[in-house]
Amino acid sequence: MATQHTILVPVTGTPASMEAVSVAALLAKQRKSKVIALHVIEVERSLPLNAELDAEARRGEQVLRRAEDLAASSGIHLTGELIQARNAGQAILDEAADRGIDTIIMGVGYKRMIGAVQMGRTAQLVLRNAYCQVWLVRQAFGQPGVRE
Repeated sequence: MATQHTILVPVTGTPASMEAVSVAALLAKQRKSKVIALHVIEVERSLPLNAELDAEARRGEQVLRRAEDLAASSGIHLTGELIQARNAGQAILDEAADRGIDTIIMGVGYKRMIGAVQMGRTAQLVLRNAYCQVWLVRQAFGQPGVRE
């Protein structure tokens, strides 16, 4: 029996991560996939991992609602998950492994430093270590909120 294709989309509320939700919705329509949006609250080492971070949790819930609304506008049901972890990249990898994710779709901003495009530590860690497909949706140069 074949299992349903599952897509994991880490969301942070940036335009790039919301674009990744749109791409995931399109792919989900084609493959009849299940889509999970994941917002990770990184907890400082000076705090217990289960510390109550109310402001961060409220912001995370808002980001997940935006992702759910965006996917719904494409006719796709998206399940939102909010977790706390020490490292967002490792949390994404762990969730992907635990859930048997087939594809991770991540939005990355455009960062250019002295002639080279740079990628954040979370995207690098996921790209290097994920056992499944990883799609990067890079924000276009010149979009609002993009640094040169």
